[in-house]
Amino acid sequence: MQIVETTNEGLKRAYTLTIPARDIQARIDAEVKKVAPQVRMPGFRPGKVPANLIKKMHGEALHSDAFNASLRESIDSLMKEKKLRPALQPKIDVADGYEPGRDAELTVELEVLPEIDAPSIEGLALEKLTVPVTDSDLDEALNKLAANQKSYKDAAKTKKAAEGDQVVIDFVGRLDGVEFEGGKAEGAALVLGSGQFIPGFEDQLAGVKTGDTKTITVTFPEDYPAENLKGKEAEFEVTVQQVKVEAETTIDDEFAKQFGLDGLEKLKELMKAQIEQETAGLTRTQMKRQLLDKLAADYDFDVPPSMVDAEFQQIWQQLQAEIAREENPEEGLKEIEAEKDDYRRIAERRVRLGLLLSEIGQANGVAVSSQEMGMLIQQAAQQYRPEDRERFVEYVRQDAMAQAQLRAPLYEDKVVDFLFDKAEVTEREVTREELEAAIEAEEGEAAKPAEKKAPAKKASPKKAAKDEGAEADSAADAPAKKAPAKKASAKKAAAADEPAEEKPAAAKKAPAKKPAAKKPAAKKSSADE
Repeated sequence: MQIVETTNEGLKRAYTLTIPARDIQARIDAEVKKVAPQVRMPGFRPGKVPANLIKKMHGEALHSDAFNASLRESIDSLMKEKKLRPALQPKIDVADGYEPGRDAELTVELEVLPEIDAPSIEGLALEKLTVPVTDSDLDEALNKLAANQKSYKDAAKTKKAAEGDQVVIDFVGRLDGVEFEGGKAEGAALVLGSGQFIPGFEDQLAGVKTGDTKTITVTFPEDYPAENLKGKEAEFEVTVQQVKVEAETTIDDEFAKQFGLDGLEKLKELMKAQIEQETAGLTRTQMKRQLLDKLAADYDFDVPPSMVDAEFQQIWQQLQAEIAREENPEEGLKEIEAEKDDYRRIAERRVRLGLLLSEIGQANGVAVSSQEMGMLIQQAAQQYRPEDRERFVEYVRQDAMAQAQLRAPLYEDKVVDFLFDKAEVTEREVTREELEAAIEAEEGEAAKPAEKKAPAKKASPKKAAKDEGAEADSAADAPAKKAPAKKASAKKAAAADEPAEEKPAAAKKAPAKKPAAKKPAAKKSSADE
């Protein structure tokens, strides 16, 4: 095979490879000799079919297999001879196609990984911010838990319902005097002021007493999911079965037993462990960002543009998907467009840090074991339908790029833990608010260009993505309003502290993931919000 280098600029390389026709033919001859004993043809004894007849019968397939095998072998030889480390899959073109009997000429274009000086891990100093769990923290957590376990008791029959009280009601809804589907319920429990029912419904129940019957008039919102109710005025005949008031919740042994625990002390132990686990996660995030900021400041080298482009596209698609779910996506798109260069810098930082962590890991023997890899594959397989899981596992085991994608997050964590162990760590106790502020400040700092760093400030906010967990309304749930969506910073979603991950080759497709299972919803009436 002849190799001619045509491009050597920065991290870009290009080569022309010539595979002699005689080499391809020799491979074909070897394959014919290998399969000849198994070929059966009328008029010939087993194993005695002439080679020329075998070539005539299977010539096209033999040439195709031989060419593809020669192609793979040539690329492997190129990588070894030139000691190339491709950043992504090389681009390979066959000049003028391939015709049997002629030399095959290939062009190979690729970007290589940069040569990185072995990173020094000596003298690394990190500050670990810890949050002690105080008695007041524990009391606050218990009070929140109790608030979420509200119970109600019957009020006196003369009690007039007020905000915060619960009314148990029967109702029938009518449009122009005709009952409509989903507009009727019995024994519905409604807390006044909760915003659970459509606008105006709860307000008109203020002051009702047990046994009262009242007709109320409401107008369905214009954006209501049920087409037949949008903007329509409806009457609801409501009968109040019972007015209830909130019962006082005492945090004691009996309260703890509601959760299957022996007593209050056991509940406190569990709550404390939960708080400690949450703050430990925040502490690790703060330390990791501090570590990566130090590495980013100390090491600057060219990174393959194709890897940056791929990482940027991943960030950009994630942002666009989040913004598309917002009430005003046009405004969100304008905002991220204005900061597009910032996101490209984030992508470049992620790629550079990923390469740097990989170099540190390889230099220090950090690895993901076969057992750990097997667990990762099995965990990932759970995202697929049961009938597709085995096919997914087989797909990953045969595709090195898919394996790399699964391995990358765990490998990164193992390298980070290795560096934590090697670093000189000093601890400082802070409040949770101070810890969260430190994380946000580091996040904002990481998003800036290295050459323009200034005192840390809050990362610019992005339009928030709505929760994906909201279920589609059924016909009976049509008037129900969705709960306010929780918001999460899109810039955080495109965190600068995650190294670039390799993606599965486009030529192969994993089994389709199973759709998210919908939770069975209790049947709601049209008055429910």
